[in-house]
Amino acid sequence: MAETKGQGATAPAPPPEMTALRGAGDGFALRLISPVMRLVEIPMIALQRLLGINRLAWVFLAPNLLLFGLFAFLPVILNVAYATTGGANVMLADRPQIGMGNFERLLDCANHLDPNTCREDKFWRAVWNTLWFVTLQVGIMVGFSLLTAIVLNGKIRARGFFRSVFFFPVLLSPVVVALIWKWMLQRNGVLNAFLDWAGIGGYNWLVDAQWAFAWSVFLSVWAHMGFYTLILLAGLQAIPRDVYEAATMDRASPWRAFRRITLPLLAPTMLVVLVLALIKGVQTFDEVYAFTGGGPGTATTFIIQYIYEEGFAGSPRLFGLSAAASLLVAFVLVVLTLVQLWVNRKSVDG
Repeated sequence: MAETKGQGATAPAPPPEMTALRGAGDGFALRLISPVMRLVEIPMIALQRLLGINRLAWVFLAPNLLLFGLFAFLPVILNVAYATTGGANVMLADRPQIGMGNFERLLDCANHLDPNTCREDKFWRAVWNTLWFVTLQVGIMVGFSLLTAIVLNGKIRARGFFRSVFFFPVLLSPVVVALIWKWMLQRNGVLNAFLDWAGIGGYNWLVDAQWAFAWSVFLSVWAHMGFYTLILLAGLQAIPRDVYEAATMDRASPWRAFRRITLPLLAPTMLVVLVLALIKGVQTFDEVYAFTGGGPGTATTFIIQYIYEEGFAGSPRLFGLSAAASLLVAFVLVVLTLVQLWVNRKSVDG
């Protein structure tokens, strides 16, 4: 084996038999593929001459654009069409046009702060429940996610293990998470069994409206915190270490370093987390629906559950009202997202 000084040993040459077999295999594959490629080449050359090299890219994008339009744009268009019609028929041709009637019905209130004065009182109860839920859930989850990310970014023992533990609930199905906590919190569940054993006595957690709402917030935070912790942890690891070393040399306290270095440099990541958490919070449905069913009463009925029940689970099925409610939710989410992006741009520009 020859060795070049300064470069180490060269790789041994393959046996002649291996080289011959490899060459024969490559030649057979080339002979097999070449006719197919020639058949594809003929129409592609014709398209290139017809459209030009710059427009040829749209030919390759067309299948993806077709699928995206079929499953994204078309449902939005149909949703707008249903929102302007009434009745309980499924086919648009059988539904009478009522214009903005569904939106007027949803927004018809003597006092929007009191759902009892609204024509669609259940809608406004769901709106206020969702508002309180998002405020509490997003605030608590982002705060705990940031604290957890800072701890997991430090030098602690079994850091990889704890990172996996905090991310594990994200891997579970929302329905599975809901059923696990429902099994723990029901009247004869694990928590009440422990309280009875301790002599405190159990409690109907899911029957009391305030406790059911509080546990719904806790359930959502527990299930999704790991995802946002992972994003913030990535943001923390992207901050250069020499910045903290300079702060240490200047004898800056940990709190001052966090306030003057970590938070400003983590602001773009925090904005992403806030936007994602806000959208996810407004869209909360499956886990809370499996956990409480929206009860007791309407204590944990959120806006997506209202849309589902009006359009698919109620009788009659009010597709138009459900579509109008979903468009209002989409409009509010777009406005909130634009406001957050504007605030972030103002803070970056100074």
